[in-house]
Amino acid sequence: MIDSRYRSKKPLIITTNLTLSELNNAADIAHKRIYDRILERCIPVRINNRNIRQDNATANLKQAKKILLNNHAPNQN
Repeated sequence: MIDSRYRSKKPLIITTNLTLSELNNAADIAHKRIYDRILERCIPVRINNRNIRQDNATANLKQAKKILLNNHAPNQN
């Protein structure tokens, strides 16, 4: 898909969890070619450095603990 958009010079928006350093220093030639095309056609914009999935997982764990603790509390009747 990236190569097709690259060759047609059509707009391309990509989101990634990779850092700019990781894009510039690919581990193998296949990824390097892909990342080079991305960096040629796209302007890197760093939105934030928070991992939203990790934030959600932490919130879910906190909620689960709250539910479990409330269900195991002795009856106050």
